[in-house]
Amino acid sequence: MAAVTNVRPSPIAGTWYSGDQEILGKQIDSFIAEASLPEIKGRVIGLITPHAGYRYSGKTAGYSYRSVQGKDYGLVAILSPFHSFFPAQLLTSAHDAYRTPLGDVCIDKNAQDVVVKTLRKDGLEMETIANDQEHSLEIQLPFLQRVLISDFELLPIMLRTHDYGDTQKVANALVKAVKDKDTLLVASTDLSHFYPKQVAESLDAEMLHCVESFSPEKVLQAEVEGKAFACGASAVAVVLGAAKQLGADHIQVLHYSTSADSTGDESSVVGYGAVVITKAE
Repeated sequence: MAAVTNVRPSPIAGTWYSGDQEILGKQIDSFIAEASLPEIKGRVIGLITPHAGYRYSGKTAGYSYRSVQGKDYGLVAILSPFHSFFPAQLLTSAHDAYRTPLGDVCIDKNAQDVVVKTLRKDGLEMETIANDQEHSLEIQLPFLQRVLISDFELLPIMLRTHDYGDTQKVANALVKAVKDKDTLLVASTDLSHFYPKQVAESLDAEMLHCVESFSPEKVLQAEVEGKAFACGASAVAVVLGAAKQLGADHIQVLHYSTSADSTGDESSVVGYGAVVITKAE
């Protein structure tokens, strides 16, 4: 097989997480080891996991990824927000692989093509972007590289739209692309931002309640009504919709924390949640 040359270099290694392979691996291992999980029944279909710097949200992310430690998925679809301005509402990578200090992760170009073409038939354009600076998708990769037992391919999808109809069109296209593959769905999101800790905990409890209801519409509506917030609410809505179509029937919140746990500052915090979505076997 020819070497992959069109590789997206990491813009965040060395800042959001360690750029040193050995240090990064040990840090992730410690997050996984510290995560004490309840019994998880069934096959894990999806995860909802945070995307702050590892110093802040790595502990909570460890709970999400502990649930798939030692598992084997041929494809991981990561749905994330796109935090920068861009005219397109839906984006995917123009590269053939993502690079982290733990190695390269190749993109499943066939699955990517199915999503793009299916959305186009449904009236939505997904644009490709090269050398993007988006952290929230990439930051999931080192955890996946460390916990899964074999190499996997990536299907990267970044969303700027907050429209319920759009998210469910993406969910439908995603299911069409992955239904015959052994796939893990990952929604990358933090919860409320910059509220006092007590307020944040109330807002985040409401968002996690919406997630547990397995309702993409409730997740998005909570934001519209100002009842709860998640910067990756659209990514969550897609994963909930797709997971349900793929047979998932149970959602479990594994862990919740705020940035105050690492900084000690309770005056203005960011919330983080770890959620697992399973299908009875």
